[in-house]
Amino acid sequence: MHHLTVLLAEAVDALAIRPAGVYVDGTFGRGGHSRRILEMLGSGGRLIALDRDPAAVTAARALQSPYFEIVHAPFSRLHAVLQERGIARVDGVLLDLGVSSPQLDDAVRGFSFRVDGPLDMRMDNGGGQPASAWLASADGDEIARVIRDYGEERFARQIARAIVAARSQQPIETTGQLARIVAAAVRTREPGQDPATRTFQALRLHVNRELDEIESVLPQALQALNPGGRLVVISFHSLEDRIVKRFMKAEASPPEIPRGLAVREAERPSPRLRLVGRSVRPSAAEVAENPRSRSAIMRVAERTAA
Repeated sequence: MHHLTVLLAEAVDALAIRPAGVYVDGTFGRGGHSRRILEMLGSGGRLIALDRDPAAVTAARALQSPYFEIVHAPFSRLHAVLQERGIARVDGVLLDLGVSSPQLDDAVRGFSFRVDGPLDMRMDNGGGQPASAWLASADGDEIARVIRDYGEERFARQIARAIVAARSQQPIETTGQLARIVAAAVRTREPGQDPATRTFQALRLHVNRELDEIESVLPQALQALNPGGRLVVISFHSLEDRIVKRFMKAEASPPEIPRGLAVREAERPSPRLRLVGRSVRPSAAEVAENPRSRSAIMRVAERTAA
């Protein structure tokens, strides 16, 4: 499937682009958001894009613009990437979380149970541990915990036992093998959902430390924003969105005053973020064109002068 950028116009509009502003696209993917931002930049403008997927970085290098730079790095290195370039503050940060269609549809990447391929799942396949290696070495309790916590899978214990039993017979090295093991272990599933959906999600999140990455980047983005700068985040499942929602809500609330300390209301510290509008979901038309967008949710916050 050709990659269709989710909430393209809505996300870029939410950034409130200024032609001379400095922006960060923390997840270049195939560049849909970056291209739209670049169309709006002018003299003095700058866009720094990050991606840890080498294939995305290769795609980005074909993008010719004097205002654009691609960096091969996870977005958890946001502060370091800006510091290395002498950038103290930016006017907007966009994070489009999750996995892209090119990653899902390339069997060699091992993200999907729909096409058989090596059980890899690494977003940066130049380093780290593939899912097959982790499944070969982790104990049953750890496998169950990951599938339960990251996949929100109620049959996590049964799936973990089935994996441990299967690997004692032969290594689990392909997506097809794992999908069949899970299907045999899961007794029932929601209509229209493959039994392996939650397990594959859990392993992908674990292998790439995706939730840790989100926890790490959000305070860095806040610190980097100029007053009036926007933080725009698109999430694709509840675990991601929960982290984003809690962070934005906490930073948009006045700091807690220590118990017993008398402070006038006028002296009360102001919050560092202001929530912008309500959460945004794809329209029915977008979901019809791109079914993978159906779970997306976008949240926007603006840096205050505090």
